[in-house]
Amino acid sequence: MSLLTDLLNLNLSDSTEKIIAEYIWVGGSGLDLRSKARTLGGPVSDPAKLPKWNYDGSSTNQAPGEDSEVILYPQAIFRDPFRRGNNILVMCDAYTPAGEPIPTNKRHAAAKIFSHPEVAAEEPWYGLEQEYTLLQKDVKWPLGWPVGGFPGPQGPYYCGVGVDKAFGRDIVDAHYKACLYAGINISGINGEVMPGQWEFQVGPSVGISAGDELWVARYILERITEIAGVVLSLDPKPIEGDWNGAGAHTNYSTKSMRHEGGYEIIKKAIEKLGKRHKEHIAAYGEGNERRLTGRHETANIDTFKWGVANRGASIRVGRDTEKEGKGYFEDRRPASNMDPYVVTSMIAETTILWKH
Repeated sequence: MSLLTDLLNLNLSDSTEKIIAEYIWVGGSGLDLRSKARTLGGPVSDPAKLPKWNYDGSSTNQAPGEDSEVILYPQAIFRDPFRRGNNILVMCDAYTPAGEPIPTNKRHAAAKIFSHPEVAAEEPWYGLEQEYTLLQKDVKWPLGWPVGGFPGPQGPYYCGVGVDKAFGRDIVDAHYKACLYAGINISGINGEVMPGQWEFQVGPSVGISAGDELWVARYILERITEIAGVVLSLDPKPIEGDWNGAGAHTNYSTKSMRHEGGYEIIKKAIEKLGKRHKEHIAAYGEGNERRLTGRHETANIDTFKWGVANRGASIRVGRDTEKEGKGYFEDRRPASNMDPYVVTSMIAETTILWKH
């Protein structure tokens, strides 16, 4: 008799050319991920060859009940680490039947910025550091914390090892491998300062692909925590008090910054970011004011400052970049729940296109 796992692990290519495509999109909150699957006649590697699809937007807070159809446009394809074989994950964005991007479709505007000739010529690279917290399912309290109580103070947990310091490593490692399998440019993982909190990094990725890859990496993580019976939180300050918040530090460089004389370009870009500090903060994630307090490796939300190797700054420049006179910088302001399409495209727009 077949076990459920045997059926889940069936290799479809033994018996059919057909494949399963899981279409993924961002829901009405701007943070919730939704997905559904369909059968295709055979393997597909080009998103342009995939059919558009639709869903009931009234059930995701993205359309009214009397006109509920929202259309999915496939944008990026990844290998499916859950179904494996030739099956795929498809990152989509959402449009009205008339072809207008719906309000929660942040990818459309980002793609416009990234396809601007001045931006494309600069080949913007991104390295996104996604911090997140794993919570116990029924009590919504961090993994490894005593229910209703607290662990020992921060110090031993950052990159820590051992049963009393690292909670949820199996989830983190499963996610790391699944992302590599999927074709996501995941570049590393580490345990974070607060116990039960972890980080993965995506990049270097160019332009719009940074947003696609981070959203699909989040999707894969959400699916793995579903299997593990653990809740994924992207709240920027999941526990009040003397505990680190969760951010999505965004490392950035342009072709000019990576070449000789790049440090001067970096300083000009940082100056521009300072002049648009308020606009960036408004777009960098919900609840960020609880995290950006000037404590726990953050700069205060109302102040803009930059420095070399300063983790209490809004923008940090690495020692290597200063020494070599070229390289990249890190925007430390984005919250863990930021939309990568918004953040990456806004940084490109401010530093490359905005004339002040």
